Amino acid sequence: MRILYLLFAVIFLLFQAAPGSADPLFADTAECRSNGNFCRAGACPPTFAASGSCHGGLLKCCSK
Repeated sequence: MRILYLLFAVIFLLFQAAPGSADPLFADTAECRSNGNFCRAGACPPTFAASGSCHGGLLKCCSK
């Protein structure tokens, strides 16, 4: 009976989705990060400029 618990745990780990394997939810976020930029909720840091939006316009894409 104990083997069933171990078997269930192994099957659960095998079918678990790998992080980052899914398609990005927002295309603008993927585009921002592919250019080497990052997303931020508030204003960009002083040496960075806002170059677009992320998460469907909720965040700013900050670039050097």
